[in-house]
Amino acid sequence: MILGKLWKTLAAQMNKIANYFWTADPVAQLQYEYDKAVDQMKEGREGLEQYRALVERVTRQVNGDREHVAQLEARIRAYLQAGERETASKFALELQRAKKDLSENEAQLKLHETAYGNNVTKIKHATKKLADLKQKIQKYDAELKLSRAEAELAKLANSFNFDVTTDFGQIEDVIQDKIGLNRAKVRVAADLSGEGMEKIKTEQAVERNMADQALREFEIEMGMVTPETAGVTADDKELGAERLRQTQG
Repeated sequence: MILGKLWKTLAAQMNKIANYFWTADPVAQLQYEYDKAVDQMKEGREGLEQYRALVERVTRQVNGDREHVAQLEARIRAYLQAGERETASKFALELQRAKKDLSENEAQLKLHETAYGNNVTKIKHATKKLADLKQKIQKYDAELKLSRAEAELAKLANSFNFDVTTDFGQIEDVIQDKIGLNRAKVRVAADLSGEGMEKIKTEQAVERNMADQALREFEIEMGMVTPETAGVTADDKELGAERLRQTQG
């Protein structure tokens, strides 16, 4: 009684394990069954080929029996025409046995042809079923993968909560801080780029004044205007020359 209980318990656990592996990857299980059926189909095809060889052998035997009967009939007619009835009767007796053998072999051939035809039909039908099963396996595999992906997306959609109290929210804050720091660096660089602008502007103004002074002096030297009309004094000339020397220096 105890051994019986132990055996039942062990059998239940083994069944549980088997069911786990059976349902863990059903597509793989279907593929296994398909491969096993294909192997059986190959064996059946080989058996059918061997059976067809038997049918061909019986067919050759029947054809040989028919030729033998035809030859015996021809001999009997020839001996009868020659008036040799005794010899003809011997061949007539052999003809009876040959026709009996022919009839039996023809019956066997008919049975073999029928059996062969039935087996061909069964294998063709099974082959079609296997093709349908293969398509189903591919379909189920694709649908399972798609359903898993959809389930993962659904979980991610529920997890993508960007509240500041969640990990996603904290990560977002870090990203925003980095963005702010980068923008601050750009602003500082832009602000620093304005340093020394007053000096540059002053130098540009001095250069424009010197250029204007040089132009007025050129006009005076060329007689285009007089110092009085140009409003240039000696001090202005000296000042312009001094500025020019300082700039060149």
